[in-house]
Amino acid sequence: MQRKRPQPWPIRITHWLNVYLLIVMAGSGLQILVAYPFMGPQGDRAGWYPLDGWQPGPLLTVGDWLAGGRHWHFAFAWYFVATGVVYVGYLFGSGEWRRRLFLPRRDLPNAVETAKYYLRLRGTPPPQGLYNGLQRFAYTGTLFLGALAALTGLALYKPVQLQGLARLFGGYDPARAIHFLTLAALAGFTVVHVVLVVLHPRALASMFTGGRKEDVHEEERYEQPPGRPPPP
Repeated sequence: MQRKRPQPWPIRITHWLNVYLLIVMAGSGLQILVAYPFMGPQGDRAGWYPLDGWQPGPLLTVGDWLAGGRHWHFAFAWYFVATGVVYVGYLFGSGEWRRRLFLPRRDLPNAVETAKYYLRLRGTPPPQGLYNGLQRFAYTGTLFLGALAALTGLALYKPVQLQGLARLFGGYDPARAIHFLTLAALAGFTVVHVVLVVLHPRALASMFTGGRKEDVHEEERYEQPPGRPPPP
C-alpha cells in the first residue's frame, strides 16, 4: 500500500491540455465541414444523417475559411496525438491503469448498480474506489474514441498514401462519417461530464490541486463512500 494523490500531475496536465486541444480540433473540424456539409458521397445526400447540409455558424468554427480550418486542424492534431500517447504511456508505466480503466470482471456489476442509482432505481450509491464502474466505462470509452478519431483523421488526411487505412473504415466517405460521429460522441461526453462536475465541485478542485494524498491499494477496490458518488 502507498500514499498517492487521487489525480497525479501527469493526469492533470494531459487532462487540461486535452480540454484546449479538443476545443480547437472541434472548431477547426466544423470549419472544414462547412465546405461540404453533407455526409454522403460528393453530390449525394446521406439519408441516415438528419442534419445533412447544416452549416455550423461562426461561433462554432475556428479558422475562418477552409484552408484556415485545415491548417488549425492538422497542426493541432499532432499535439492531440502526442498528448494521448503521453497519457496512455503514463497510465501503463505508472500502473494507474489499474485504478482508472474499465475491467469488465471487476467493474461491470458496479457500473450496472451505479446506473440504477442515477436512474433512481436504488436508494443508496454502490461502493466505489477512486471511480465507480460507470465512470471507468466512460473514461475508457473516451480513449477508444480518441484513437478512432486519430485513425479516421489520418485516413482523411492522406487518403491515397494511407488507402489501406481508409479501406479499413469502408473507404473515404465512411471514414469521414465515422470521424464526424466520433466528434459528436466526444462532444456529448464532454457536455455531460462538465454538467455533472459542476454539480460536484470537489471533483473539479482535485483536477487543479491533485487532491489530498490517500492510501492506495495496488489493485483498486470498491469502498463504501460517505455520500453520493462523484459524477461520471
